[in-house]
Amino acid sequence: MDQSKAPVLDALAAYHESSQTPFTPPGHKQGRGADPRVRAVLGEAVFRSDVLATSGLDDRTSSHGVLEEAQALMADDVGAEHAFFSTCGSSLSVKSAMLSVAGPHEKLLVGRDAHKSVVSGLILSGIRPVWVDPQWDAERHLAHPPTAEAFEAAFAEHPDARGALVTTPTPYGTCSDLAAIAAVCHRRGRPLIVDEAWGAHLPFHPDLPTWAMDAGADVCVTSVHKMGSGLEQGSVFHLQGDLVRPEVLKSREDLLGTTSPSSLVYAALDGWRRQMVEQGEALYDHALALAQKTRERISRIDGMHVHGRDDFCGPGRAADLDPLQIIIDISAREVTGYHAADWLRDKHRINLHIADHRRISAQLTHADDSDTAEVLLTALTDLSAHAAELRTGQPVDVPPPSRLRLEQAALPRDAFFGRTEQVPWQEAEGRVAAEMLTPYPPGIPAALPGERLTGDVLRYLRTGVEAGMVVPDAADTEVTSVRVLCEE
Repeated sequence: MDQSKAPVLDALAAYHESSQTPFTPPGHKQGRGADPRVRAVLGEAVFRSDVLATSGLDDRTSSHGVLEEAQALMADDVGAEHAFFSTCGSSLSVKSAMLSVAGPHEKLLVGRDAHKSVVSGLILSGIRPVWVDPQWDAERHLAHPPTAEAFEAAFAEHPDARGALVTTPTPYGTCSDLAAIAAVCHRRGRPLIVDEAWGAHLPFHPDLPTWAMDAGADVCVTSVHKMGSGLEQGSVFHLQGDLVRPEVLKSREDLLGTTSPSSLVYAALDGWRRQMVEQGEALYDHALALAQKTRERISRIDGMHVHGRDDFCGPGRAADLDPLQIIIDISAREVTGYHAADWLRDKHRINLHIADHRRISAQLTHADDSDTAEVLLTALTDLSAHAAELRTGQPVDVPPPSRLRLEQAALPRDAFFGRTEQVPWQEAEGRVAAEMLTPYPPGIPAALPGERLTGDVLRYLRTGVEAGMVVPDAADTEVTSVRVLCEE
């Protein structure tokens, strides 16, 4: 296919040139009705290109296939058989994939380090999760993706499972052995879904971890807005093989998606694909070299340890690592990542990616350069110099890995929609959670609807909040009380 084309962008240009007068949504009519104060902030071009995908970019009755061509170009570029654009983020994409593989009360093997969007998919669908434990680093209190052997054991115990879902890379940049997991699934004729939200860039440079389609996954979900040049909510899910039918996947996306997709998001996805075809390898040559140099310089700052392959990869850990995720352990300075991130935003106007009880992280992409790296290094050097001021003496009570796992006592859907009550956190031990309790970032729930709460996890959340952790999806974000199922 002619990868120099950008069908959505070309259609937008043609729309502007044709001087059409819309009597359709959006109601701002190319910005004419928007408040000038809004236009001053967002820009005229945003409103000018915010047009309907149908009866706007494309004709209602004789479609020119603008979106279909853009999706076909994306699939052709990355070696998938089909690609679907989503303007509702990978949260929609991964739900669509799950519903294409399993139905209500059917089993799906799921890595327990899944993002909350996966849990939302379980709640909406009524799928019965079979949790597959990640690899826990007890020394660093960190989870790496589950192994192929863990999925093999789960299939052996649950041969009726309809497929498997694994998250890789994790928000910490660690990756699973996808080829081995795909082989486990395919020996049973079962599909593998990969939540590769943090890996949209992986197909475009040989020195990055292997991307899911090359490893044999059936469905791969990518968030182009995370590591690529997409606008927020821009996601693509890819399909290959015959274990998931493309019409089924499309129908599930249609069930969950918006009927008013954003042409702006489509256009950015289209442009990102062309950019990567023409410039991707060169851009990531530069990004990877910058990441290596930045890692080396941060490691020389007093009290900052930059995690690399020696820490994260090997037996019992991850199979690979994305070096663009720069994970920095600051525990030697006795400062939590929460307070460090807040201080850096306040004092240096920089926003970090992950902040947990002992780490902060900076996500580099093809957009970074020596200037942005220098801003980061200056800020981290200043953080080290002021570390003593940030020590609160408030520890986060992180239990050992074996005590972080909770019993799944009810289906997530049944617990979420069941009769509930709010109880003080001290009285929630032994009760069944009816809500997600998710430290952000990275958005991996510590407790799910249907899981039986333990004192260890409740103390972890409470001490975490007191130390600066954010739990935004809880009914009580301070976790002084918890929503649980009513006891019969």
